[in-house]
Amino acid sequence: MSNELQMIEEPLSLKKVDSALKEITKKHKKVSDKVTPKAFIKKKMGMDYVEYSTMRDIADKEYPGWSWTIISSEALGSEAYVVHGRLKWYDCGVWREGDMVAAHRIQKKKGTTEFVDVGNDIKSANTDCIKKALNHYMNICDDVYRNQVEDPELDDSEIETLRKLAMKAEISEKVMNQIENGEVNKLNYKASKAKLERMTA
Repeated sequence: MSNELQMIEEPLSLKKVDSALKEITKKHKKVSDKVTPKAFIKKKMGMDYVEYSTMRDIADKEYPGWSWTIISSEALGSEAYVVHGRLKWYDCGVWREGDMVAAHRIQKKKGTTEFVDVGNDIKSANTDCIKKALNHYMNICDDVYRNQVEDPELDDSEIETLRKLAMKAEISEKVMNQIENGEVNKLNYKASKAKLERMTA
């Protein structure tokens, strides 16, 4: 009897897990696709970056309740300071954690071994670490840090549009197979749609 109950309960729990994973994927895609306003994008040594305050604000809106813990921090001699931190966030009903490490060079007065402001270097190492974690795990400011990936999968409305056109052209089985195996996707959706429209004109 217990084995039967496990078999009944297992598919239900797997459905819940599958549903949660799909929601997480959608959420991260939505955050990743957001365009960072130009006013918030800064430049340093020719590279684009976003200040921590902007990333924190997005994290507060998209993943309320997130937290950051410094696991360890240490100086690498007199050259750099390293921080190992842990990000914890609530993601579509699931508590998640992710670790990150970042280092920041210790600034010295030009031509000397005298430090400029070690406290500021330690703070910068922690800030760099948080920012890396927010981008890596939450997809915040993916457009600025060149981490956006175009999803080639068609959405339901695009599939339905192609299915209707393919039925009119009497090649629905062929087109649905092409969608299934990824041959027809978001990257060539417009061309595929135009071709089917020509066939049914």
